[in-house]
Amino acid sequence: CVVSVTNVPPPHSTIRPGYPVPVNTNNPGVRKAARFGVYRYNNSSNDLFLFKESHIKKAMVQIVRGLKYMLHVEIKRTVCEKRDHSSLDSCHFQKKKNLQWMLRCYFEVWITPWRHKVHIPVVHCH
Repeated sequence: CVVSVTNVPPPHSTIRPGYPVPVNTNNPGVRKAARFGVYRYNNSSNDLFLFKESHIKKAMVQIVRGLKYMLHVEIKRTVCEKRDHSSLDSCHFQKKKNLQWMLRCYFEVWITPWRHKVHIPVVHCH
């Protein structure tokens, strides 16, 4: 079953409200949620450079008044400096050995599509 931000699973779906279920890490909703987590991380970090998701290791989704994604994501430092306000899509990962940096993160991203609302209560990176 594919869960996206825009459609609610059909009634015969195996997904039930309240229970987190695994979801494909290539799912567009998962990728979008991971990007929201990265934005939140970048906004709170003191790093000179922006980070971007490099690998989504594991994804779960839970239906609770919207979609709550629980993601394990690896993020890496890019060549884009924060002050440039670059689009992350055009930011490449650092090539210089001394500037390369990878963090393992756990994000919880709660998306309520009909209210156009995104809430990111948990961002843990190390």
